[in-house]
Amino acid sequence: MNWNGKEVELYLKEKKYIDTAIIPLLPVGLEEEMKTFAGQGEFISLLSMHLEHQFKGRLMLFPAFTYLKTEEKVSAEKRLSEWRTAMKDSGFKYVFFLTSDSDWRFNDQELERSLMWIPSIPLDSMDEKYKHSIMEDQVKQLLNVIVKKWQVES
Repeated sequence: MNWNGKEVELYLKEKKYIDTAIIPLLPVGLEEEMKTFAGQGEFISLLSMHLEHQFKGRLMLFPAFTYLKTEEKVSAEKRLSEWRTAMKDSGFKYVFFLTSDSDWRFNDQELERSLMWIPSIPLDSMDEKYKHSIMEDQVKQLLNVIVKKWQVES
């Protein structure tokens, strides 16, 4: 389910079946690496949409957690922990963070177990058909990770 009025309304009716939250983590930088961060954001956003499509009815895709690359790591981790706590308190049994930013390493083990890191693939010059084919391949890899986490934490 996506974060929009129609699907949130459906979520509220079917809440007991939707136990997983996916939150993309997107870095923002305004210097030389801006293009790199924009590419990571494009990749993770597209991957998240494909993942949501695969698990429609089982998970909710939330808006991205955006952060400045210059933000203090402790501050970003604290904010993210608050998101995770809010999701858990509202009934999501599983909360996953999806990122291509290799700097995400947590001191908090709960956050670490929720993290799914996948290296980004530059999409800016790819044909749309090929782009979606690559996304399907990436989703297949994540399917195994998510299902394993569901089984371990059940």
